[in-house]
Amino acid sequence: MAVWFARSRNLVSSLRHNLCLSTILVKGDYSHHRPVVSTSQLSPTVFLSPYVSSLRHESTAVVKQPDLVQHSDEEDVLQELDFPGGNVGCTSEMKFIPASSSRRIPCYRVLKEDGRIIPDSNYFPVSEQLAVRMYEQMATLQVMDHIFYEAQRQGRISFYMTSVGEEAINIASAAALSPEDVVLPQYREPGVLLWRGFTLEEFANQCFGNKDDYGKGRQMPVHYGSNRHNYLTISSPIATQLPQAAGVGYSLKMEKKNACAVTFIGDGGTSEGDFHAGLNFVAVMEAPVVFICRNNGWAISTHTSEQFRSDGIVVKGQAYGIRSIRVDGNDALAVYSAVRSAREMAVTEQRPVLIEAMTYRVGHHSTSDDSTKYRAADEIQHWKMSRNPVNRFKKWVVNNGWWSEEDESELRSNTRKQLLQAVQAAEKCDKQPLKELFNDVYDVKPKNLEEQELGLKELVERQPQDYPPGFHV
Repeated sequence: MAVWFARSRNLVSSLRHNLCLSTILVKGDYSHHRPVVSTSQLSPTVFLSPYVSSLRHESTAVVKQPDLVQHSDEEDVLQELDFPGGNVGCTSEMKFIPASSSRRIPCYRVLKEDGRIIPDSNYFPVSEQLAVRMYEQMATLQVMDHIFYEAQRQGRISFYMTSVGEEAINIASAAALSPEDVVLPQYREPGVLLWRGFTLEEFANQCFGNKDDYGKGRQMPVHYGSNRHNYLTISSPIATQLPQAAGVGYSLKMEKKNACAVTFIGDGGTSEGDFHAGLNFVAVMEAPVVFICRNNGWAISTHTSEQFRSDGIVVKGQAYGIRSIRVDGNDALAVYSAVRSAREMAVTEQRPVLIEAMTYRVGHHSTSDDSTKYRAADEIQHWKMSRNPVNRFKKWVVNNGWWSEEDESELRSNTRKQLLQAVQAAEKCDKQPLKELFNDVYDVKPKNLEEQELGLKELVERQPQDYPPGFHV
């Protein structure tokens, strides 16, 4: 056995030498705010941390990371010790890794605020047809948010959450994905479902919880889901979708599908344990999962400065051995390029990728929130007007001669009419019968559930005035 181990060790050493798998030093220059991408052609290596191979356990190999910890290139390494996680160099100097770098990770960006391309930008070209569709969907999402928000304020639906300020992340990410990719959303990604063909009527049916709602009226409004569009139903608990995405991604890998799992989270969700469990799982199992974090500045009323001391979210990916990039979430072209490249890496190399999209939540957290209680109205107005992602992308499309004010007026007018009709129809539609509250829980309904159903029916019959019109037992 000892001879076998010795031969194995010699073989590994030889392979490492021949395949150049020894310690790698990658230097990063973060002294300016140019885009992260600087090569002339986009490739899967553009946004990468220094992985050296796609071998199963290569993520455990010891590699020197980019110059984020500011260590000296001339460290006195005495020898290497073989630990279970891989060889580790030793030094006689007691030196702690800094808590964070003095320079923040730069943000990949393509479009200026005035809609012009930043010179020497590197991004995936977008055709006129795709650009126009992206803008139309972003504008539609704006109108949809306005109509449903007003419907809640009128007492016609119980709850709503807008995507105001984050429309580019919604639509640009959706445009970069394949319909076969499985999406596990949080609750600000209706634009992904809109892009995949979910109709305005289907959105309205879910918000009103009527008999045509796929969730049978059991979910809160804006908790959409669609098997047909590979869009898993939204759930309220924060970050639970991340470990689920890890499992979905690993399943896709085992089935050798040409697809990945894509999951969304807000900056507040990264404070949950499920965030860390999900990232660690996919890193170790090398599952094709793209994590997209909308760092919008606020977790309800908790500012990012009160959530973490690290440089945002992007550095957390590196800590788990996951390729990561920070992107301007208000720049539709940058989001599209980053997500498209991340998706290619996840599928072709069967590895996870983390994207931190820097943005701002212009709207209230939900209709149950008043954000002016914890942030200045001027701040909200600045992001709404001066940093608006829809306006920025519109300027670029208009500058290309692909869009006009006549197109704008017609689109918004028609969309508003369609939405109002959808709301009126959904509101008049019958609700789900009471029995649906108890179905689909068990294969065979247990006795205690039958008793609860019978008791509730009797209560409704005794006090019908306490229940809305059209409520069927």
